Amino acid sequence: SRAPLWAALLLQILTLSHFCLDSGSFHGPKWMMEPGDLFIPLESIEEEATLTCDAKGIPPPQYRWSLNGTLINLSLDRRRRLFEGNLIISSLDRYQDGGQYQCTAFNPLGAVLSRRASLQFAFLDHFKVHTRSGVSVREGQGVVLLCGTPTSSGDLTYAWVFNEYPYFVQQDHRRFVSQKTGNLYIAKVDPSDVGNYTCVVMNSVTKGKVQSSPTSLILRSGGR
Repeated sequence: SRAPLWAALLLQILTLSHFCLDSGSFHGPKWMMEPGDLFIPLESIEEEATLTCDAKGIPPPQYRWSLNGTLINLSLDRRRRLFEGNLIISSLDRYQDGGQYQCTAFNPLGAVLSRRASLQFAFLDHFKVHTRSGVSVREGQGVVLLCGTPTSSGDLTYAWVFNEYPYFVQQDHRRFVSQKTGNLYIAKVDPSDVGNYTCVVMNSVTKGKVQSSPTSLILRSGGR
């Protein structure tokens, strides 16, 4: 009478073991950390860049990377290498390394594709050297002074110098500096606004700063 009981217990143990083996011991990759966007200052072009990629799975996942949709052949690439799942790029090249990267983590039970991460090189060119025409406006009218941002890559911030350093235009109910275009807006111009205005552009990634040639604001009275 005990034999059927032992048989039933043995069958139950085997069933539970099989369930745990199938559902718990092995699984496909799951993301722990996906790559994020990188901005590299152009001046530090010799430094390394690291794109992170980390997934957990059983068996432990392997990794591969693509650039702009093309698989990177790491066995033939001396400048790019893997450290765990991370892609490390040395001797950075603005033209070869910029673009959209994606990481794939895979094991025999599945594969996951990361979000796209961009690698860009931040820079800020100088303004073209030329004399800017003066802007004339009647008292009480509004005016827009154009910054004319030079070629750049990376987040920019703008400010305007009034006449000379360190006198910056203070924004108030009449004066506004657009952080999208860099242009300076002045409403209801009065005689105190007359003078020279210089646009200053700063790159928050490279910490570089450039300034334009001055634009003269002239008050026009009477006539056309």
